[in-house]
Amino acid sequence: MELELTTLWSGIITLVIMPMAYVFTYLVKEVKRIQILLNKTREEYATKDDLRDTSSRVMEALHRLEDKLDKVLSR
Repeated sequence: MELELTTLWSGIITLVIMPMAYVFTYLVKEVKRIQILLNKTREEYATKDDLRDTSSRVMEALHRLEDKLDKVLSR
């Protein structure tokens, strides 16, 4: 009887601990993946100067387009 209770108890503990271990392993892998993505994002972000330069070029192009539209519409 003693051996059967020990075996039963070991089985119950195994059924509880194994899924928890699997979930823990999955979560650790996911955290590592997110850390890698975060590091890539930090390396590839646009600085304020880059954004300012790009915005000014876009605005210049829009102003040229607006001037051309004004010329066409004034004819």
